Amino acid sequence: MLEVISDKLNAVFRRLGSKGKLSEPDIDDALRQVRLALLEADVNFKVVKSFTSRVRERSLGAEVLDSLTPAQQIVKIVSDELVTILGREQSHLETSARSPSIAMLVGLQGCGKTTTAAKLALYLKRSGQRPLLVAADSRRPAAVEQLVTLAAQLDIPVYSETPGAASRDICAHALVQAKKLAATWVIVDTAGRLHIDEAMMEELVRVKEQLKPDEMLLVVDAMTGQDAVRAAEEFNLRLGLTGLILTKMDGDARGGAALSIRWVSGVPVKFIGIGEKVDALEPFYPDRLASRILGMGDMLTFIEKAERVVDGKRAKELEKKVQSASFDLDDFLSQLGQIKKMGSLAQLVEMVPGMSRLSRQLPDGTEEEQLKKVEAIICSMTPGERRNPAIIGGSRRRRIARGSGVKPQDVNQLLNRFHQMKRLMKMGAGGKLPADVKRMFR
Repeated sequence: MLEVISDKLNAVFRRLGSKGKLSEPDIDDALRQVRLALLEADVNFKVVKSFTSRVRERSLGAEVLDSLTPAQQIVKIVSDELVTILGREQSHLETSARSPSIAMLVGLQGCGKTTTAAKLALYLKRSGQRPLLVAADSRRPAAVEQLVTLAAQLDIPVYSETPGAASRDICAHALVQAKKLAATWVIVDTAGRLHIDEAMMEELVRVKEQLKPDEMLLVVDAMTGQDAVRAAEEFNLRLGLTGLILTKMDGDARGGAALSIRWVSGVPVKFIGIGEKVDALEPFYPDRLASRILGMGDMLTFIEKAERVVDGKRAKELEKKVQSASFDLDDFLSQLGQIKKMGSLAQLVEMVPGMSRLSRQLPDGTEEEQLKKVEAIICSMTPGERRNPAIIGGSRRRRIARGSGVKPQDVNQLLNRFHQMKRLMKMGAGGKLPADVKRMFR
């Protein structure tokens, strides 16, 4: 979502880096370009003004003008100021001394609030908590059905009542159920509207008085731009928000709301939604997002994703196979499955330092389609063919192509790439990688 800002900021930094020593006019010209990039990305003008003035003040200091690498110093200053705008430190969920802790989710209709409630419950469950979902949106029966369906998929208990029941009564009964289940967290999905109105706010105030939640979380659609910022201000004024959850951060909008909302509303962002899948919810780290905006990647998040999906025992087995060059297509298929669990290829590439520009060259959906094609080809092989691809001749290739719905050339291409990969593994295990390949890993 923030690629527009990222591309333009990096273009500015490249021009600065080509100049060597910098003068005050050089810095002013660069900041003018930065200001335009932020405004075009729909960043709030007050945020832009504050950000550029602070960057200018620090950039005109001796540490930059007298530095041998002034462009690098400015990048560091911009990074520091981005982190300041985004919130400095990660904001955690506040737990209660009582049990259970309560999180009340509010937001406008269509922002993804119901799905986010399920995502948050799954996040807490994976963290060792025992969540209970509460369908308190009594005005929209489809929301209740959606939450019940999601909860069943995730094996998480949900409390709901018949349509028309009062939200306050639903919440009161849900708390009783939570104590019976020994739940440690209660996550309440409340009613939304297409726009902010007095009736909705009064209902939410009554529910808040009933629940006395530890967390009052506003779910906002990051693709709505400055409307999201205005909504955060209004909800905070009436309800006293404790945190924000930005959804659709994987979208293609300009993304200025993500940079504006914390600064303007004064409410910390606690989570971001990065996809439609139920596990596509991440804690918000200001420093990591700033690093990604500047094209520096986010290896910590990459490693955390890998640790969640990689089986340690299986990883050691694969390591031995790689070292002995006995890695086969079954192992390759297993690895593809783990990559898919980590997210889209474009998102993963963006997290690797220096690779963010490559991620934007990947056409939407192309990498997923390629992975599906590879899976179909391998699944159309017999167990013997997967273990020993060398036995696959012309007739076998035609059969595999028919079974997977591809052309024989696609099968040939996959097998050729697999043989090349095995050759590199064998040479790497023996320390005999060619010089040009070794340079790729330096």
